[in-house]
Amino acid sequence: MTLVVGVTGGIGSGKSAVTHRLEQFGITVVDADLASRVIVEPGKPALEAIAEHFGADILLADGTLDRAQLRARVFSDESERRWLEQLTHPLIGEEIVAQIAASRSAYTVLSSPLLLDTSQKTLVDCVVVVDAPEALQLERTVQRDSNDEAQVRRIMAAQLGRDERLALADIVIDNSGTLEDLNLQVDELHKEFLLRAETGS
Repeated sequence: MTLVVGVTGGIGSGKSAVTHRLEQFGITVVDADLASRVIVEPGKPALEAIAEHFGADILLADGTLDRAQLRARVFSDESERRWLEQLTHPLIGEEIVAQIAASRSAYTVLSSPLLLDTSQKTLVDCVVVVDAPEALQLERTVQRDSNDEAQVRRIMAAQLGRDERLALADIVIDNSGTLEDLNLQVDELHKEFLLRAETGS
């Protein structure tokens, strides 16, 4: 059984920068966000259920999901968010398991913002939390996604709190500095994970 490393962190913490660096070493990264897109592709049952529940205007002209509209609706209504999670989480889990099973790299990374909030944590041998101060998370996300600050705050509020996340971490990567600082930490961790995968420890 291959070593599976879970990478998580709040929105804007820098998970993508960490996983991109590991991909450069040839490590397979299974991305839960991408898995969540696969399950709502046109023709998939989940997309039909979403359109039925929220109405046909939740789809774009080409028949794909209007993700921005869906995000705005579920993060402003707790009951709608719960409905969507009950539909999609089991399907995302199945897709993630299939992708991990197909991985052939020295070890495999599961990158997921909801790693610690869901049963996804049972799929990993080690939890890495990418951490940054909340003010920095907010600043990065507003700049990156052109989201309004209120929406980013709602997304952050819906995610596990920073203290809870840190308490559940096996390893913490501090991403309050430069990209160079981050890469140095990731490079060291990569060496450690190769050794763990090799020795089975």
